[in-house]
Amino acid sequence: MGDEYQLLIDGQWRAGGAGSYTVMNPATEERVNDAPEASVADARDAAAAARAALPAWSRTPLADRARLLHAVAERLQERSESLIPLIMSETGATVSVGSRMQVPIAVERFGRYARITAYDLQIPLPPSPVNASPLAPGGMIGGIVERSPVGVVGCISPYNFPLVNMAGKVAPALAAGNTVVMKAPMQDPLAIIELAQVCDEVGFPKGVVNVITSAAPEPAAALVESRDIDMISFTGSTGVGVRINEAGAKTMKRLLLELGGKGACVVFEDADLASAVTCLVSTWAFHSGQICTAPTRAIVHRKVYDELVSKLSGAAGYLKVGPPTDPATIVGPVISASQRDRIESYIAIGRSEGGEVLVDGTRPEGPGLETGFYVGPTLIAGCRNDMRVVREEIFGPVLTVVPFDDDEEGIAIANDCDFGLYNYVFTKDTSKGYEVAKRLRSGQVGINTAQRNGETPFGGFKMSGVGRDGGIFGIHAYTELQSIVWPG
Repeated sequence: MGDEYQLLIDGQWRAGGAGSYTVMNPATEERVNDAPEASVADARDAAAAARAALPAWSRTPLADRARLLHAVAERLQERSESLIPLIMSETGATVSVGSRMQVPIAVERFGRYARITAYDLQIPLPPSPVNASPLAPGGMIGGIVERSPVGVVGCISPYNFPLVNMAGKVAPALAAGNTVVMKAPMQDPLAIIELAQVCDEVGFPKGVVNVITSAAPEPAAALVESRDIDMISFTGSTGVGVRINEAGAKTMKRLLLELGGKGACVVFEDADLASAVTCLVSTWAFHSGQICTAPTRAIVHRKVYDELVSKLSGAAGYLKVGPPTDPATIVGPVISASQRDRIESYIAIGRSEGGEVLVDGTRPEGPGLETGFYVGPTLIAGCRNDMRVVREEIFGPVLTVVPFDDDEEGIAIANDCDFGLYNYVFTKDTSKGYEVAKRLRSGQVGINTAQRNGETPFGGFKMSGVGRDGGIFGIHAYTELQSIVWPG
């Protein structure tokens, strides 16, 4: 957008009602650019604009919605060479994560939901014989179930994958006939404003797509409280999700909350340890552990415990910590100084609780690390399941290891957790792995892999959230079921 970023409200670009704030590069601690600081009035205006645009957009033919979504995918692809450096500078993503995960997956998600014309948004029902009653005469009653748009959706994305996550909300919401207000994360909002510009350029009607940004919480709270907003789709911390749940109840908001995680990786004695290590190392190597699906709890059979811990300790030494622009860097910075300090405080807590800090990533030193918010790979072994570092989400490159003696104990430890987003099982007996997976209280379970399947429903059990999206389930998430009946 050039030098000045603005809000998009009702088809008009305008400055933030509360001024602007600086977006900082977490690797260099330098200014990336200024973002508009929305006021509460801006948030309310955006919600009202989306409400006014809803009747016409919800009646727009599927083919026309699909055409616009496809155009967004194409335009994002065309602009990827400029978007990737921007996202890397905002988020601190490494070359690998920035170029392969941040923009391409956003393109893929808009492309996926551009194929909405292939989805069946109606569920026909066979006529049913109904006896006469005081309500009406008897007869054959026909029926159909429509998937109607929920309405106006407030989409609030997290700082780790801001563009990808927002694409996963906005694309299915628009495809289903909803209008949206995007609230970008305060730490890295610029690429999402660029997304709004793309939506504006390709021809979405005014008010269908709106965007606000703010470093203050009040504008987002205004969206949650607004009667013009029918649904909040939020990805972020469990603490904030709880507050959204409480505030949204006053207006019966539909909620899609993808919250925290504390992934358990249960390694049985017959596991392929090389594969298990590859999975566990992703806690360090994938976006510096800033991902809710990371396998941060290694729950390991005591017979292979020492060997696995030794392999993990060795692997940590091969992961270069450094500036994200260096192609050799595996572990880049975390998002902010406050997050770095928080992670380091957990490392200290783990040591004080009796954990063995075999690899300590506190304040790593080396070329290019003179500035930036870096935490290196950290391995805390000899843990118990009652320790805070095992039970609480750290959201950084910290891996804890808990031993177990038999299968039932391993499963019990994995399930004894407030979270239930993504767990993992490693065993050469895939039949056993499947049965164990079904017993884990987790929205997703990977058996002998950390790979994802983008068509599966994604969401969590327990304090990891409410609802599911992903694939066709993304369309389901942004629709209400409406039953329509008639005499046959």
